[in-house]
Amino acid sequence: MTAEPDGPEDRLRRFATIWSRAVFPVTSTSLTRPELEERLLPLARRLSEALRARSFEAEAPRAVGAALVGAHCTDPDALARSLDCVDAYLVLYCGEDGPQEDLRTRCSRLQHAMAAGFAQELRERTLAEQEAIAQAALRAQGVVAQALHASEARFRAVFEGAAIGIGIADLQGNILEVNGALARMFGGGEQAVRGRNVSEWTHADDAPQVWRLYDELVRGEREHYHVEKAFYRPDGTVLWTNLTVSLLRDPDGKPQYQLALMEDTTERRLLNLRLRYEATHDALTGLPNRTLFFERLEKVLAAGEGQRFGLCYLDLDGFKTINDSLGHAAGDRLLVEVADRLQSCATAPGEMVARLGGDEFVALTTGPDTHREVDDLAARIMNALVAPVRIEGRELTVRGSIGIVEGPSGERSPAEVLRSADITMYRAKSAGGNRFELADPEADARAITRHGLTTALPAALERGEFFIEYQPLVHLGDGSVRGAEALVRWLHPQHGVLGPDRFIPLAEHTGLIVPLGRWVLEQSVRQVGHWRERCGEPGPLRINVNLSPCQLTHPGLVQDTVDILERAGVSPEALCLEVTESALIGADDDLLKPLRRLAEMGVDIALDDFGTGYSNLANLRRLPVSVLKLDRSFTQSMQQFPADPVDLKIVEGIVSLAHSLDLAVTVEGVETGAQAEQLRILGCDTAQGWYYARPGPPDRLHELALVDATG
Repeated sequence: MTAEPDGPEDRLRRFATIWSRAVFPVTSTSLTRPELEERLLPLARRLSEALRARSFEAEAPRAVGAALVGAHCTDPDALARSLDCVDAYLVLYCGEDGPQEDLRTRCSRLQHAMAAGFAQELRERTLAEQEAIAQAALRAQGVVAQALHASEARFRAVFEGAAIGIGIADLQGNILEVNGALARMFGGGEQAVRGRNVSEWTHADDAPQVWRLYDELVRGEREHYHVEKAFYRPDGTVLWTNLTVSLLRDPDGKPQYQLALMEDTTERRLLNLRLRYEATHDALTGLPNRTLFFERLEKVLAAGEGQRFGLCYLDLDGFKTINDSLGHAAGDRLLVEVADRLQSCATAPGEMVARLGGDEFVALTTGPDTHREVDDLAARIMNALVAPVRIEGRELTVRGSIGIVEGPSGERSPAEVLRSADITMYRAKSAGGNRFELADPEADARAITRHGLTTALPAALERGEFFIEYQPLVHLGDGSVRGAEALVRWLHPQHGVLGPDRFIPLAEHTGLIVPLGRWVLEQSVRQVGHWRERCGEPGPLRINVNLSPCQLTHPGLVQDTVDILERAGVSPEALCLEVTESALIGADDDLLKPLRRLAEMGVDIALDDFGTGYSNLANLRRLPVSVLKLDRSFTQSMQQFPADPVDLKIVEGIVSLAHSLDLAVTVEGVETGAQAEQLRILGCDTAQGWYYARPGPPDRLHELALVDATG
């Protein structure tokens, strides 16, 4: 028999066991190793849940890092070993069958959050310890004073046996006594410290208030103070301490000595600095990350009047193709090379480069005049990317698009600046890439409006904010109304009525065009049914509805159309679906199959905007179309008399070709009577345009149809 595979709880327990074995040797605790394992098991479970969560949340891994401190795993090696265990075993035992690349990325982010939580908890514990030391200093002040008065022997026992450094000096700052702990902190014997003056121990990193507090104490104006202070050791290295200085008075209350208590915090400070660096720098490239960049940008934007900034937002062109074709390892090597080149471009004071994530980088310059500097910086970056990058025997061409934002400090928030730079970068990318563009407030506003419209589209359809206007289709021979084209509009709560050119491209980009197009088709078919009923007989009225390229490829197009016609009780001959010529250029049989099925049912198919797609006229024979809608660009010259003879010949040829293929010809954009008459003479069948009527509500078309019927 084969053993049953381990379940998730077994694998979680195995991970906790490995973790406990790794950190137990460097943990100062009275717990046994199995007891420590039980302590780590719920932490391992939180990491496992965070690894497989739908979205990344830093709170859980931060809490795990803090819990390590609570479990007395405060040694730097305990954190390093914990991070190593998470890196090596978390995905293996807790990742189950998820995508490994995503899990490894999530695991790396968990480690950073653990380290941040560990550092934060260690800092808070340090502050608590500092307070404890301050309290101990106050107690020691009383103990030492009493010992000086009561018993020199008892004082010596406290003085020499203390684990923290203790020193006594007179009010002039001359050091009189130090204990062994303090002498060891400075790396020498007592004689190396005793006899020096406190005033010699200045350091470049001293806070401004350190020596002010000292002066107040020796004058008897304060009893004690507590600061973080650095000292130079005799060998030139730096000693960082939590320093508490107290004033000792004689039995009459007169200031007599000063007592210093020192705790060596050098290693703890170095650990905090290392954790801070890891939390604010990109692990792959070593550049400042998004967190540090935003800290710097906030300071720059909060600078006083007269200061300016310039920001270059870089996105590599075609980086996804490199990742997909050569693999993520090659992509990482490319990012490292790009980071090195960018770093060499920003060496002047006030300049920095950071990686925001993926293949997105930013370069920042500051100063009183950044108009020219930011352009120079962008040019240096573009020049730095010119040389190919050699990876795995291949020379890769590096291209990038840059969005530039420049302006005075204090006018915009960091989020607004970065959004403007991002919008501008995509404008550069849309213009062909490998270039930089300067931010334009009007372009930003348009992009923000487009984004707002895009996000509002789904709710707008649910709330019924769309409506349809109808433009009559008129027969050029007798002037009768033969139907109408359905034109969708959006009644936006803030922007008013929006035409299809404002939102149809957005709907196509998001995929909402399919449900929106289905709604338009359903409303239009139902409307043409009402028109026919009110006319008293089926009559010639029909409805033209536009189909987007996305709808053409949707598998439910034919069935949706059939269902809509049947529910409305309308025959297929009353419907004409308009498809743009550009959508059918080079169309294969699979794309044409649904149109052929609809045409076989009796639905007319119109080729819209004919003449703008540069298609082969021979293709008309294989397309299942029954109507050509001639683009208005061919007939604009006919609005004036005499018309351009070349345009007349072109239109005459198209009409002749269409009729020879048994196709009707509809003309768009008819605006004058002379234009309508000329098109009638040329043999066009139907027309639409402002000469006849602008798009309007459905009742107006019914009135026009009745006028034609009675007139």
